[in-house]
Amino acid sequence: MKKYINTGSKDTRSGFGAGLTELGQKNENVVALCADLIGSLKMDDFKKNHPERFFQIGIAEANMIGIAAGLTIGGKIPFTGTFANFSTGRVYDQIRQSVAYSDKNVKICASHAGLTLGEDGATHQILEDIGLMKMLPGMTVINTCDFNQTKAATIAIADYHGPVYLRFGRPVVPNFMPSDAPFVIGKAILLQEGNDVTIIATGHLVWEALIAAEKLAEKGISAEVINIHTIKPLDEEAILKSVAKTGCVVTAEEHNILGGLGESVSRTLVANNPLPQEFVAVNDSFGESGTPDQLMEKYKLNNQAIVEAAERVIKRK
Repeated sequence: MKKYINTGSKDTRSGFGAGLTELGQKNENVVALCADLIGSLKMDDFKKNHPERFFQIGIAEANMIGIAAGLTIGGKIPFTGTFANFSTGRVYDQIRQSVAYSDKNVKICASHAGLTLGEDGATHQILEDIGLMKMLPGMTVINTCDFNQTKAATIAIADYHGPVYLRFGRPVVPNFMPSDAPFVIGKAILLQEGNDVTIIATGHLVWEALIAAEKLAEKGISAEVINIHTIKPLDEEAILKSVAKTGCVVTAEEHNILGGLGESVSRTLVANNPLPQEFVAVNDSFGESGTPDQLMEKYKLNNQAIVEAAERVIKRK
């Protein structure tokens, strides 16, 4: 298997900005809407190059979702941009009624997800957004791991018809996925083969999972690592194939333990092949103010937590 290396750390939100810029050049139906956070969402280049296709809505997120839904009627492909907290929790009713229920081709693009937006504190650190969005019928939910994958996902969802929630983050993180890797919605990526435990990770925890696999290898434990970038629809085939070999699984996500990737994997296992599972996630709590590294350490969302979870779950086989 390919060994993944950090080719230069970047923020995933810049991957979104780069993907949106490329889309602006090649798809005239793509339009962008922002809720007064152009710089934070890296939408500057799109606005500069396509001012007639950019709409600054201001701090009026519910209005932004309604406008986006309306733009789809004329054949446009709207990309909305704001923080994950404001992209979901603040506007859930508008998304449910005007986008999901109405099956509108809106791309809800959310930065600053999870704990790693850091010092802005608990009110901005949404940890339940994946759960909120995956419960909506017809909503595709994507959570990318690095700059390259976020750029590829941004471009890919423009060609996919239907509502999409694209989740990414604020901090600079390792950029390790190949820049030319195709992004296939709903298809997991096997990063490393192993026999003793399956580690299924999403978002910023994918790199931590790879580090954890190296630490486990030093202890004589062979870990299989899977990058689940699409949480809905979930690649159940890839999950079941892996756990049939390893016999146990660890899920890792920067999200509440309730409603996230781990629960989706559990449902798959219960319905098909019940096996031991351990969760690396925030344990039913809000976040707090602090640096991203401090928070990921305190809430046990790092490679060491994955190592410990793997050792626990192997004992349960």
